[in-house]
Amino acid sequence: MITAILGAQWGDEGKGKLTDILCADASLCARAAGGSNAGHTIVVGDQVYDFHILPSGLVNPKCLNLVGTGCVVHIPTFFKELKDLERKGLKTDGRILLSGRAHIVFDLHLLIDGLQEGELTQAVELELAQKDGVFDGNKKPTGGAIGTTKKGIGPAYSAKHARSGVRINQIFNKAELDKRLRVLANGARKRYGDAIADYDVNEEIASQTYREQLRPFVVDAVPLMASAQKKDTQILVEGANALMLDIDHGTYPYVTSSSTGIGGIVTGLAISPFKIKEIIGVVKAYTTRVGSGPFPTELLDSDGDKLQRVGHEYGVTTGRRRRCGWLDLVLLKYSVAVNHYTSLNLTKLDILDVFDTIKVAVAYKDTSSSQVLEDFPENSSVLDHCEVVYKTLAGWKGEKKVAGIRSYNELPASARSYVEFIENEVGVKIQYIGTGAAREDMITR
Repeated sequence: MITAILGAQWGDEGKGKLTDILCADASLCARAAGGSNAGHTIVVGDQVYDFHILPSGLVNPKCLNLVGTGCVVHIPTFFKELKDLERKGLKTDGRILLSGRAHIVFDLHLLIDGLQEGELTQAVELELAQKDGVFDGNKKPTGGAIGTTKKGIGPAYSAKHARSGVRINQIFNKAELDKRLRVLANGARKRYGDAIADYDVNEEIASQTYREQLRPFVVDAVPLMASAQKKDTQILVEGANALMLDIDHGTYPYVTSSSTGIGGIVTGLAISPFKIKEIIGVVKAYTTRVGSGPFPTELLDSDGDKLQRVGHEYGVTTGRRRRCGWLDLVLLKYSVAVNHYTSLNLTKLDILDVFDTIKVAVAYKDTSSSQVLEDFPENSSVLDHCEVVYKTLAGWKGEKKVAGIRSYNELPASARSYVEFIENEVGVKIQYIGTGAAREDMITR
């Protein structure tokens, strides 16, 4: 049986906590896509574990973990993350595997990532300037950046789809690896010229000293997953990023470079769609986003500051302050339509303890046509001239705090009304409700 946990918004919803809880019954936990640009935090007692490329299932000592074929891996970062977890007392020996078909993120990709971000920033500024009628091509970009984590993820996926990338299983043939890395470097020099003058391909080739250290981790993931499915092994798939960052279905171009939805799980892990029993969408009780891009319900006022401060909204991977806003049901309905969630996990409900009233986006109004939009627009630029239509709900500040409650019936009446309003609007049951940072602070209905 396969359970998939997917982010329903723009990431940072709290997928790692649910993964940690459900891994207690899982024998295999797998990542399907993305790289070290993801960030999940697990709190166990007084210990905090941060995961990036590694699956959160490592917290369960009985769970095998796989970094799947759809992922891209910066090998030095992989080993560093393992070492950091082991330094905190987490034993990972024999419980983490890498698909040999996953692609490698080289230091070259990290360098290129920063250069591409600058180019994309200027392209976005040009588009914005065309609307205003002014653009200075010599001016240093000041805004409109895509907001990449600069972990080399985009360039690695670009190389993969251009068929010039390098798979992990090719590391063990030094001559082949060296040849392919030189081809990548030559192409980058032609493309970026003096901008990468400090990059030395021979230095990166010389740094590939981890072959034998890496060998025990690498596996052919197709027979591994086929065998697990044939035996009806309990498999938990931990999604990275979220639907609104999906390369196809997200707010393009402000997206990541992989398929973060249910489709990416099927292809990234070679699993049968007929074996998937549960698809759990993880959604915050409000909305956050890291980096640039459309964000209809973003709050640039004291309420936004309060959500950011009380919710400790900083990115696990980048440390960047997250943009904050009210829950957006137009976005969530769109996410449901793409990922077909069988249930939802509503997280961080306790953060709303401090509000007298709570707003929820139920539609957008196109100010250029006065048309009310109940569906998330295909072209996200439409959002530039949209107003949000809100429904205001009663908060529970005057009743009692949600923080730490572990029974649904013990929630204040207004909090239950908030949960049930969301369920009725999106048509999906909220099965799990997060009421605090600890792994025990989760209501199961």
